[in-house]
Amino acid sequence: MRFDWLIYVGALALMLAVIFATAPDADAPAPAPMSEFQEELAGELGALLPDASPLDELVLVQVGEPQNGVGTAFAVNQRGDWLTARHVVEGCARVTLMVAPGNYVPVASIGVDDEHDLALLSTGRSPFPVALELQSPLRVGDEGYAVGFPQGEPGELATRLVARSRLVTRGRRSAEAPILAWAEIGRTDGLSGTLGGISGGPMFDASGAVRGVIVAESPRRGRIYTTAPQAVDAFLTRQGITREPGPADPFDLSGYGAPSDNARRRLQVVKVTCEVVP
Repeated sequence: MRFDWLIYVGALALMLAVIFATAPDADAPAPAPMSEFQEELAGELGALLPDASPLDELVLVQVGEPQNGVGTAFAVNQRGDWLTARHVVEGCARVTLMVAPGNYVPVASIGVDDEHDLALLSTGRSPFPVALELQSPLRVGDEGYAVGFPQGEPGELATRLVARSRLVTRGRRSAEAPILAWAEIGRTDGLSGTLGGISGGPMFDASGAVRGVIVAESPRRGRIYTTAPQAVDAFLTRQGITREPGPADPFDLSGYGAPSDNARRRLQVVKVTCEVVP
């Protein structure tokens, strides 16, 4: 059994490659039509997302040396606590949040998750937090809306939940953690290519509640990967962070730009900047 598992992992490792949002640009394919998504998940749409399994798809990422860049973060309360992806701020000498064009607030402290691609940023104040939903079950085919600053500019995309996966990190640090895979089915007009810069952003559900943190993309497959809700919940609990639900606009596949803009306008979702050398 152990030998068979090693063969399985080896085969997956050769076939899978996922690039972090801070990796070099790579063109993303046009979103797959919904009919293709339904064909891929025939017989599974609407089923409860199964528990994590050793047979889940492996998503391999290589963490290189820190470099200047941008990402996304979102507020979880009004005390200045923000969630983002660990790789967005890891190794940065100075981290700031953009609260208005040309106006950046310095991050006072950073806490990271040793097992997951999560980080907590503290600034002392955040006007409007998001609504978090980290407990209710997810179903295959559930809508998800990724909001942030892809390529450093406001942007968003629509997705549907595909399956559980497992993030395998190698390079400057090694870790394995359960994640969720979402299939892209639409994006902001004019947004093409890599989604670099959206890492750390929220994945909203149709009700406007956040279900996870964006940690990786697979341009070739048209996939977005987020932390599992349970990982976010556990991280906030360990950090002793109070959650304060804020305004939540519903999202819809026919028009998800307005609620995304509202989340950015309220400063629920903000751009993160990383400077390696101050």
